[in-house]
Amino acid sequence: MGERIGLAEKVGYGLGDTASNLYFQFFNLFLFYYYTDVFGLDPAAVGTMYLVANFWDAVNDPMMGAIADRVRTARGTYRPFLLWFALPYGILGYLLFANPALGETGKLLFAYVTFIAFKMAYTAINVPYSALMGVMTDDPDERVSLSTARFLGAFGGGFVVSLLVRPLVDAFGGGDEVLGFQTTMALFGALSVAMFLTTYATTRERLAPPESGGVSIAEDLRFLVQNRPWLVMVGAAVCTLASVAIRGAVTVHYFKYVVGDTGEALLTLGSAASPWHLSFDATTLFLASGSLAFIAGVSCTGLIGRLLGKRNGLIVMTLLNAITVLAFFWIPPDAWWTMVGANLLGSLLAGPTPGLVWALYTDVADYGEWKFGRRATGLVFAGAMFAQKMGLTLGGTASGWMLDGFGFVANTEQTDEALLGIRLMFSVVPGLLAIANGVILLAYPLTPAMAEQMRAELGERRLEDVAS
Repeated sequence: MGERIGLAEKVGYGLGDTASNLYFQFFNLFLFYYYTDVFGLDPAAVGTMYLVANFWDAVNDPMMGAIADRVRTARGTYRPFLLWFALPYGILGYLLFANPALGETGKLLFAYVTFIAFKMAYTAINVPYSALMGVMTDDPDERVSLSTARFLGAFGGGFVVSLLVRPLVDAFGGGDEVLGFQTTMALFGALSVAMFLTTYATTRERLAPPESGGVSIAEDLRFLVQNRPWLVMVGAAVCTLASVAIRGAVTVHYFKYVVGDTGEALLTLGSAASPWHLSFDATTLFLASGSLAFIAGVSCTGLIGRLLGKRNGLIVMTLLNAITVLAFFWIPPDAWWTMVGANLLGSLLAGPTPGLVWALYTDVADYGEWKFGRRATGLVFAGAMFAQKMGLTLGGTASGWMLDGFGFVANTEQTDEALLGIRLMFSVVPGLLAIANGVILLAYPLTPAMAEQMRAELGERRLEDVAS
């Protein structure tokens, strides 16, 4: 078995995904709303921008992975990227909410430039961060533990976003959403930079990636598309992130227009007369309680993996969660507590899935080395992020086009058709995509026995390489 990893290093690694999700979840839940209802962009135009920007971003992922695999420094292969790109990541995320005084065309152009630039910075730091887990240890239990720590950090960040963004926007802005979003994002950006630097300082690479041996990037890509487990995971990832993108894009719209959340506080911390009091409305409490349930589910990742196996556990949890998402189409708009209960159950069931996914990707990287004699951990994880971003691209684009097609107009009373469209996008469409994800995963070929056999044979090969 490989070297055990201490708690401090696991926490440090997990903080990297907290940093990522302070932005990712912020954008998933609030950026589409910001663009349509605050920045004043047409939803169809936003959908097209998502298509262009996210497609370019997705194409960057494999290139970034191949580049990262070829970097050799005294600090490691993947860790240095956390140091190099933490500050650009923080600054570019803030610029998305700079809100310059421009005309309609100028605003759209500004959105394109800042969105694409931020996405490139996100790729440059998150592809190496994801690949880092694959070279911290080859112990399968430690990998699951690292993956669990990662997603506890990730959804801890998601909880902070869901709980605090709307109250902070209100507190910082005092009714001015532009100022509120800007100040909140500045705070989250500073925290993200600090967390990525902490991850850099506390982690260690233990498995040195083999030299490329003259293998070209094109050859690495050819090996990747011949990796059947990777192809299955890619198909599942596209469905998963398309589901997440569509539901996330209309979450605030759903509560604002369908449920009728007026922003009235259900819970207030501090004196209402104080400029720094925090008020929590129905939308915020719904999102925050779901995030807590998700974190509870993440903590069960290892248990689900041991009871059902990584593949089977992922399939079962995915399909059960899909049922809870579909159920929202039949929950009446005034049944808020029923919504909360369904969301708590669905989030709890979904909690173990991210950790299981990324633990499976470490097996996929092992398979590539075992099958083709070439380990390209960065490229495997970059390919995974490519698939996820393609899902986000399709989901984000479809969200804008569907909202426009249903006749949605921001900040007005919606037609029955528009309300139906928002309900479908919050429940039926993402639920069906989640079911498709579970069905695709049935084709994943690596059994636990095969994964253990690969690990043993690769260990023997590495010892022979050292001896020679």
